[in-house]
Amino acid sequence: MDWERTRAASGRVIELARTGSTNADLVRAIGAGEEWPHLGVLLTRDQTAGRGRLDRRWVAPPGSALAVSVVVQVPRLPAAARGWIPLVAGVAMRQAIAAQADGHEAGLKWPNDVLVRDDEGTARKICGVLAEATAAPDAVVIGTGVNTRLEPGDLPVPTATSFPALGIVCDEDALVATYLSELDRLLVALASADGDAVASGVHREASAMCLTLGREVSVSLPDGSALRGRAASLAPDGRLVVESADGPVAVSAGDVVHVR
Repeated sequence: MDWERTRAASGRVIELARTGSTNADLVRAIGAGEEWPHLGVLLTRDQTAGRGRLDRRWVAPPGSALAVSVVVQVPRLPAAARGWIPLVAGVAMRQAIAAQADGHEAGLKWPNDVLVRDDEGTARKICGVLAEATAAPDAVVIGTGVNTRLEPGDLPVPTATSFPALGIVCDEDALVATYLSELDRLLVALASADGDAVASGVHREASAMCLTLGREVSVSLPDGSALRGRAASLAPDGRLVVESADGPVAVSAGDVVHVR
């Protein structure tokens, strides 16, 4: 694939036949002083050592999923607002997937898993997002793994889905190009509002497509404890506000399960 649309949206696009982790490759390259422009892209359909949030392994059969890592240069974004970058990436990828979802509702599980409803109305994960800091203070690497070609029989868990499982042929070039365009739009809006997600409209967009809000949830917290309650809202800084038996708790990190 020549990635024509993606190249029009990015200053640098490199496709690898195979690699361990596109995120690790980019973080290492930037740490070694290699210059990557804003929205520079490294991608592959064969990633052997991918990672998700909480250091989980992310593995898919060769050729079945698209791993995309993007460099974002954010010198105008205040440090206090950079916690929004992973959420912004989720919003951008949700928009890109929704554009090809053929009527299937796409949304987000906090903070940034992209879910798509199947024909039975069940929301299943089609994409995950992982953002990582780099040695360059204003450069962040955002990795996404999208099940673009994963056949139904190869889905790793019942809560996962893919474009083929939904009966859709994914245009991967259009997917990545739309993702880059939306990612840039949202980051520019956030920076233009001095990092204020509410004033920029980013908070409103993320809240509108967050399928977690209004749900009963169980959150596994980093210290090993669990929080259960109703996901009430997103805080202005992007944290998930859970109404628990002991009152509202704002969660900055954790593994969320939608309780049936």
